[in-house]
Amino acid sequence: MARTRLADAASSLTLRGRCLVAAGATLLVLGAVLGERALVQLALFVLALPVVSAVGVARQRFRVATRRTVTPARLPRGEDAEVLVEVANTDRRAGGLWLLTEQLPAELGRRPQFVVERLSPGATAPLRYRLHGARRGRFALGPLRLRLVDPFGLVLRTAAGSDTASLLVVPRVRPLQGTGGLSGAGGNGGEGARRSIAVHGEDDVSTREYRYGDDLRLVHWRATARTGELMVRLEERPWRAAATLFLDTRATAHLAGSQGRGTAPSPDSLEWSVEAAASIGVHLLQRGAALRVVTDAGELTTPLGRGTLGPEQLLDRFAELEPSRYPGLQVGVETLRRTAVDGPVICLLGLVGPEDVTALARARSGPGSDVAVVVDAASWLDAGATRSRRPLSPSARVQVVERQEQAVALLRSAGWQVLAVRPDQTIEQVWSRLGGQPSAAGAATGVVHPSPHLSSGAPA
Repeated sequence: MARTRLADAASSLTLRGRCLVAAGATLLVLGAVLGERALVQLALFVLALPVVSAVGVARQRFRVATRRTVTPARLPRGEDAEVLVEVANTDRRAGGLWLLTEQLPAELGRRPQFVVERLSPGATAPLRYRLHGARRGRFALGPLRLRLVDPFGLVLRTAAGSDTASLLVVPRVRPLQGTGGLSGAGGNGGEGARRSIAVHGEDDVSTREYRYGDDLRLVHWRATARTGELMVRLEERPWRAAATLFLDTRATAHLAGSQGRGTAPSPDSLEWSVEAAASIGVHLLQRGAALRVVTDAGELTTPLGRGTLGPEQLLDRFAELEPSRYPGLQVGVETLRRTAVDGPVICLLGLVGPEDVTALARARSGPGSDVAVVVDAASWLDAGATRSRRPLSPSARVQVVERQEQAVALLRSAGWQVLAVRPDQTIEQVWSRLGGQPSAAGAATGVVHPSPHLSSGAPA
């Protein structure tokens, strides 16, 4: 056992210790070759020092207990949290020189380091550090890595614990006012927060088209024969304001920002869209509306009627939302159409083309005010955002802007209200513009315009 400890300590030599051993071995060889006894004695002294240090480190025993407290445990993106790590010496002897390093994900910044010396038996040392929630997600804090070093810094012994704590960084929520001009999303404070669909008789029954999953016992055969399409009855039921959020999370559809040192960070369109969806969703939930969230990958939240969804649960879902690898919006649009609900649809889209929104244009929820908020590619590129973290060539840039203009025109022709968002616009400003009347020039609705530096043809 002693040999094993000695071997472990010898393998833990620091760079200084290895250099000292190499110097001692060189002196020993030179002394033996030249017959210089003084060199041999000096070499033995130099070689003995790392050995003694290794034995001393190997004999050190330690029993450490740690406990973490994260305040707050749920952190809005961009804010700070304080972490308290309590290190207790549970051994019967005082501890030596402990170098402690907290293990953290790279997204949370540099790993904090601490020095604890001669901690008494049963004593506790409080260690504090702050974290900046720069990115959304659920992160594990810890474990604590302990390093034992000799007084000369020649031998290093490491050990890691197993205890961790969790930190959840959720999207920032911006305070919004009103319903943004969206009919059917008013909630408790809106118009018609609770009403009924009346059925006055067999000839005056309210009907709608059959949707996948409807109960066949609700089929209204007389209306089906009259229209030539399968129709179902809308029985008398309480009506609750509802809305659907459709979020485009495709990695290829968004412009990524940079966090370069010494320069101002460029914006990230996906983060803007996620925070917009979180702000709108929390606002509608607080007003009593039923909310459903769909992404390009499918249903993100529990479908309406299958459980309640609160603001905290919604933010938890958004916190761990990662960019998807789906090439198009087909999966999400199919989910949107298959389980359609009454109320407006608010789409938050990245870079789109006509093929992306063709099916979406036909998936309107009804005569209400469905809205598509798209990323204005030209202004985001001008602000320093890049696609796939690589700059676009001038010809590719023109193509991206033109395809987006075509997609916007397709959505508007299908009755959608389309808003283009620039990186300098806040979520509150976009929300206040929802429900506005389109103008002939398209400026009021934020129709995408090409960059002033580019024409519709070859680059200037």
